[in-house]
Amino acid sequence: MSEQLEQGAVIVLDEIVRRAVRAHASDIHLEPKRDRMNVRFRVDGEMIEEQSVPLDIAPEVISRIKVLARMDIAERRVPQDGQLTLSPESNLVHLRASSFPASLGEKIVMRILSGQALIPFEKIGLDPVTQAIVRELVDRPQGFLVTSGPTGAGKTSTLYSFMRLIDTRRTNVMTLEDPIEVELPQITQGQTNLKAGFTFATGLRAILRQDPDVIMVGEIRDTETAGIALQASLTGHLVLSTVHTSDAVETAVRLVDLGVEPWIVANALTAIFAQRLVRLVCRKCMEMVPLEADLLDGEDVVLPKGTLVPKPKGCAECIRTGYKGRTGIFEVVIVDDDMRELIKNKASPREYKVLLKKRGVATLRRIGLMKVKEGLTSVEEVMRVTI
Repeated sequence: MSEQLEQGAVIVLDEIVRRAVRAHASDIHLEPKRDRMNVRFRVDGEMIEEQSVPLDIAPEVISRIKVLARMDIAERRVPQDGQLTLSPESNLVHLRASSFPASLGEKIVMRILSGQALIPFEKIGLDPVTQAIVRELVDRPQGFLVTSGPTGAGKTSTLYSFMRLIDTRRTNVMTLEDPIEVELPQITQGQTNLKAGFTFATGLRAILRQDPDVIMVGEIRDTETAGIALQASLTGHLVLSTVHTSDAVETAVRLVDLGVEPWIVANALTAIFAQRLVRLVCRKCMEMVPLEADLLDGEDVVLPKGTLVPKPKGCAECIRTGYKGRTGIFEVVIVDDDMRELIKNKASPREYKVLLKKRGVATLRRIGLMKVKEGLTSVEEVMRVTI
C-alpha cells in the first residue's frame, strides 16, 4: 500500500509542477487543511487556486519534496529549505523549496527558478528614450544605479537585464546575491551565507579585491553595505543594487538616512529607477470601455472622462483572470547637480518632489496610466500598485 502511495506521490508532484510551468507560475504553494492539501500557484503576482491533493496522499507528496530537496524528513518542528530538480515534461525544472511548520502540518512553498527566466532589456517596460539613457549609463566606467520598489516588483530582473547590456568579454562582472535568482554563465555570481559569516558587507569587501569592473549587490540593507557600495562607485566601479523603498524620492532620503555621508551619496548616485509590475490584459478576451470619470495624477488630468480603456474579462487562455503576462512601469530619475545639492543638504521629501515636478519627471501613476491609454493594462492594476 505504501509503495502505491509513493508512486502516486511521484505522479501527483510531477503533475503539479507540470501545470505550474504551463501556467508560467513563479511559486507553488502546498497548504495543509483539515480535509485536503490546498494547492495554489502565484501567476503574474496573484494567487490562483488549483486542484487540491487528497489527504491520504498529501504526506507522501511532502515527504518526496523533502527527500529531493535534501531536507531532514523526520524534522517537522522547524522550517527548512533546499533545492530540487524535476523533469515532468522531459525538460528540467529547478525549484527552491521551503517548509514551514503550521498548526495542521507543514506548508511547502516551491519557487520555480527556471520560471525566473531572463527578460530581454527591450521587454522590461522602458520607453525607447529611457532605454537609450540606460545604455549610456551602463557604458560608463563608474556610477551607482539603484532600482527600488516593494518585494516582487521585479527589481532584480531589471538589474539582470541591465547587466546583459555589458560586454562581459572585456569586463569583470561580479555579483553578490541572496539568493542567486538566475544563473548567468558569463559572469561570476556569489551568494551570501549568514551562518558562515558571508554577509553583503564582507562579500563586497572581498569582491573589491577581485579586480572588478561592474558589481551587482542584491540589496542595500545596512549602513556598512551602503557605505562600501557607494565608495566603490566613487573609486572607478559601476555598481548596481536595489533598495526596498516606494519611489525615487524615498530612495534618496533612505540612502542618506542609513548614515552614509550625504556628500558620498550625492557624488556616487547616478540614477534611481523606482518600479512596479502591472499585469497585461489578455488580448483574447479584453474589451474597451469608456472611462466614467477623469483620472488624475495629483491635480493633473491624465486620462479624461470618455477615454476608451481596456477591461479584463477572463477566458481559458488567461486562466479566467483576464490578465496574461506582466510589464514594468518605471519612475526614472537621473541625478543632476540640483538633486546633488538637495542630497548634500539632507533635503525633505517635499523639496525633492518640487524639483522632480519642475524637471517634468513622470510619476509611477502617470507612467502606468499611459500604459492604460496604450491598451496594455487596466486602470485597476495601475491603481493597485501605485497607491
